[in-house]
Amino acid sequence: MIPVDVTEDSLFGGRLKILQPVKGYRFALDAVLLAGLSRPLPDENVVDLGTGCGVIPLIFAYRNQGKSITGIEIQEALAELASRNVEINSLKNKVKILKGDFKKIREYLPPEEADLVVSNPPYRKVRTGRINPNEEKALARHEILGSVEDVLKAAKYLLKTKGRLATIYPAYRLAHLISAASKTGFEPKKLTVIYSAPGQSACLVYMEARKGGGEELHIDPPFYIYDASGDYSPQMKVLYE
Repeated sequence: MIPVDVTEDSLFGGRLKILQPVKGYRFALDAVLLAGLSRPLPDENVVDLGTGCGVIPLIFAYRNQGKSITGIEIQEALAELASRNVEINSLKNKVKILKGDFKKIREYLPPEEADLVVSNPPYRKVRTGRINPNEEKALARHEILGSVEDVLKAAKYLLKTKGRLATIYPAYRLAHLISAASKTGFEPKKLTVIYSAPGQSACLVYMEARKGGGEELHIDPPFYIYDASGDYSPQMKVLYE
């Protein structure tokens, strides 16, 4: 099921190799942001919901973050590609890829064993915006097979009490994200507002929420992807180190 037309890309100066479909869903900056800002501890069990080609688990394992890392992906071709990426980077001892629907998470993983769940969920409502004709891209961007509410329900099942969920979401839907988290039993604990460059409106937010956490929210300083000259900011360069 691995697509015939793939590219071999890399991170960290070529030390981490990532196969991606030429025309299908390819990871973007938001995956690098989520992997870099969530920072799993060495003894934590981590699950990535909607792992795509497996880039986030691969980054964690490359950085020796997390004790065990599981990625789950509903699209068969992407799940096969993620498994192949694990193999070519010799990370099978730390990363496991499951082909499955995280809305049916009870069929794949036991409850309350994860310390950290990460997800870069689809963020566009089905009836809003142009749906990409490429199926992989459409499923990644629009709430066709899953929504942030579905991510929260799966995370609640997977996480230990006080375990944390980390996600990247569009800034314009922040109110919806916080409301959905609270309704599902999560308390937002950390928020990073992400800007493309100084002087521009916020484009993304990074939010950490705890299952059964108390009421206290820490808001980080602004995070800029690019500096005024158009180069990656010092903050962003750190995530590529």
